[in-house]
Amino acid sequence: MRSVSRDAWEALLTSLEHDAAGQTAGSTAVAGWSEPTGLGPMPRDLVGRASRLLAAQRDRMATLDADRRATLTHLGALRAVDATREPRGSVYLDASA
Repeated sequence: MRSVSRDAWEALLTSLEHDAAGQTAGSTAVAGWSEPTGLGPMPRDLVGRASRLLAAQRDRMATLDADRRATLTHLGALRAVDATREPRGSVYLDASA
């Protein structure tokens, strides 16, 4: 017989896995997330699954951070172009470099 705690842990891990895979519609589900309470200790056989999920979340955070840095670099380049713009001439940005 399965315990209620185990079912709750499995449901939580499934939900977090879907969030990590980008399968949740919209970002409000993740933004509004709070730590669950009353689950009790994690069943030992789910620890590996939770560890893989944590690794996937860390990988996603690293990807998002790299994307954020690249976006900031691009925004900086666009602002520099805009700052040099003269109303009578066109300005081109060589993005191939």
